[in-house]
Amino acid sequence: MAQEIVDNPTRHRYEWDIDGAIAFIDYRRSPGVITLVHAEVPSALGGHGIGSQFARAVLQAARANGDKVIAQCAFIAAFISKNPEFQDLLAS
Repeated sequence: MAQEIVDNPTRHRYEWDIDGAIAFIDYRRSPGVITLVHAEVPSALGGHGIGSQFARAVLQAARANGDKVIAQCAFIAAFISKNPEFQDLLAS
C-alpha cells in the first residue's frame, strides 16, 4: 500500500507515494524554520484522511528536527489549529 514519507530536498517537498499516486507538501527552509507552503493530495486519495496523516507526520518531523513551523498552507494551518499538540511548533 503506502510507502514511507520522504523528504525530497531537491524538489523542496515531502512526498508520499501511495500506490503510485504522489501526495506532497512543498516547503521552504531557513535555519531552524520550515515554511509549509502548499499541500496536495491526489483527488483519487481524497476522503481517506491522507492529508491529515501526512500533515501529522511532517509536523512530527519538524519537531524531531527542532524546527519551528510557518504554516502558509491553509490546510496545514487549519490542521494545527484543530490539533493543539502542534501549536507550540508555530514560529512567532
